[in-house]
Amino acid sequence: MAAIAGLWLGDVPVLRSTEGADLASSRLAGCYPLAPYSNRLGYRRLRWQGAEYTTAPNFEGSPHSLHGVGWRRSWVVTDSAPDRAVLALTHPSDGEWPFAFHAEQVFELTPTSLRVSMVATNIDARTAPMGLGWHPYFPKRSRSRIHLEVAERWDNDESRLPVRKVAQS
Repeated sequence: MAAIAGLWLGDVPVLRSTEGADLASSRLAGCYPLAPYSNRLGYRRLRWQGAEYTTAPNFEGSPHSLHGVGWRRSWVVTDSAPDRAVLALTHPSDGEWPFAFHAEQVFELTPTSLRVSMVATNIDARTAPMGLGWHPYFPKRSRSRIHLEVAERWDNDESRLPVRKVAQS
């Protein structure tokens, strides 16, 4: 897996953390990659350029497939230094995602920051949809606050799919 087990600034945890030996899955990590899509494919179905595709289940108890294959697959370390690592994933077309792609994540650490970037290349014979991102988990502290200014939000139905855009004032 290509997950971040934890991140600290001094003694302050920036991301939730799990000791490496206890990191049995990326879902226990502080952050993991979402590739080639984030969120959900409703009922594991995808319509793309007039064709219908079905993906294999990848999250126990959910009728949807979640977050693509990047968070569940092994990535290969292609370059490393004390302050930098490059990890790569080459995904062939399969039942979890019908389009082949290659992705790379670069992690660069300084004394005061972590920079993470990801690029992906379609290596399938067909054009393919693609979306990239990360799923971070931040520890909740007594003084933690989040402030968002949004024009709209989506309401989910009971199956956790977005169904209605709602204006926010």
